[in-house]
Amino acid sequence: MITATSVVSIKKYFAPLKDPRVRNRTQHRLIDIIAIALCGVIANCDTWAEIVDFGTSHLAWLKRFLKLPNGIPSQDTFERVFAKINPAAFSTCCVNWLRNVSDLIGLSQLAIDGKTLRGSGSSTVAPLHLVSAWATQAKLTLGEVAVEGKSNEITAIPELLKLLDLKGTLVTIDAMGCQKAIAQQIVDQGGNYLLAVKGNQEHLLDDIQETVTKALDGKLPKHHVATITKTEEAHGRKETRTYVTITHLHDIRNRQLWAGLTTVCMCWRECIVDGKTSEEVRYFIATGRMGARKLATATREHWGIEINKHWQLDVSFGEDASKLIDRNRARNFATMRRWALDILKRNPAKKSIRAKRKLAAQDPVFLTEILTGATRTEKI
Repeated sequence: MITATSVVSIKKYFAPLKDPRVRNRTQHRLIDIIAIALCGVIANCDTWAEIVDFGTSHLAWLKRFLKLPNGIPSQDTFERVFAKINPAAFSTCCVNWLRNVSDLIGLSQLAIDGKTLRGSGSSTVAPLHLVSAWATQAKLTLGEVAVEGKSNEITAIPELLKLLDLKGTLVTIDAMGCQKAIAQQIVDQGGNYLLAVKGNQEHLLDDIQETVTKALDGKLPKHHVATITKTEEAHGRKETRTYVTITHLHDIRNRQLWAGLTTVCMCWRECIVDGKTSEEVRYFIATGRMGARKLATATREHWGIEINKHWQLDVSFGEDASKLIDRNRARNFATMRRWALDILKRNPAKKSIRAKRKLAAQDPVFLTEILTGATRTEKI
C-alpha cells in the first residue's frame, strides 16, 4: 500500500505543471508519464528505454495507483514529453513534494554549488551546468538553475537565491559567488553569508591574509580573535584543521561595500597520509556571529554536498555517463535523479544508494516503502 503521512498524492504537487501537448490528442495522461518516470529513476533506471522496461514489468503494481488507460507509454512518448516539459516548473514541483514529505521547517545552512553534466555536451553544445541550493542538515536539494558552463554561475546564483526563503539562514558559497551584489542580496533577503575568497576581488584576499597574519602574531586585540584546532585520525590518515575568525576589520579596504560584513576567516588544513604531508589554506568573509566553532561546522557542512550529492549522482546514478544532449530532457532527467536521491536518502534501510536502487527495481514492496510519505492509495 502506498501511503502518505501528509495524505496528499503526486497529483497535488504536479497539478500546476502545464501539459505541453496538444489537448485531446494524447493517449497517456501527463501524471502517469511523470509517475512512471519518477518511480523508474528510483528503481535503477538511467535511460528512457529502461524506464519503459520498468513500466512494462511493473504494470500490475503501477495500476494500483495510476489509471494507465492505454498501458505504458513508449520510449518516444517519454522523450517527446520530457523535451517539452518546462524544466523550472518541473523542478519546482519536485522540490515542493520533497519539502512536504521531509517536514522541513526552517533552515540553518544552505550550500550553493554547481555541477556540470559532462555527458550533455557535444562538439557544438557545451555541457549543461546546474547550480543547486542544498539544505546541509536535511540533505535536500531546494532549488536549481541551469546555465551553459561553470563560468556562468555568477549570473545563476542571484536567480537561484530569489527562489529561496533565506530568513535566518547561513548561505555558504565558494569563491565564484564571492560578489558584492550576491552578498547584498543574501542580506536583503534576511540571511547571513559565508563566502570563500580567492583572488577574484581586488585587494580582498591580500587584506584578509594580512589581517590573519597580525592576529596569529598577537598584534590584534584578543577579544577580536577566536581560534580552534581539530585533529582526526583514521585508517592511516591524520588531518589537522585550524580555524581562525577575526572581527577586527580595520585593514580590509572598502569593507563597507560588503553588505553586513562582520568577520574574516581562515581555515588551515594539514593532512598526513602514509608519511606524506599536504597543506591547504582557505579564506572567507562572513556576516553575523561567525565564531571559530561555527566556521568549522559550516565549512565541513558545505563540502558535504560533494559526497552526499555530486559524488552519489555520478557513482550511484551514472550522471556523468548520461548522453542526453537535448537541454530540456537533460535537465528534467537531472531533476528526477536529484529527487530520487533525496527520496532514497530518507529511507532508513542500512544500504548504499546503489543497493537501494537495485532492490527497488527487484522488489515492489521495497519501492513502496521508499515512496511512503510521498503518495497515497487512491488512484490519481
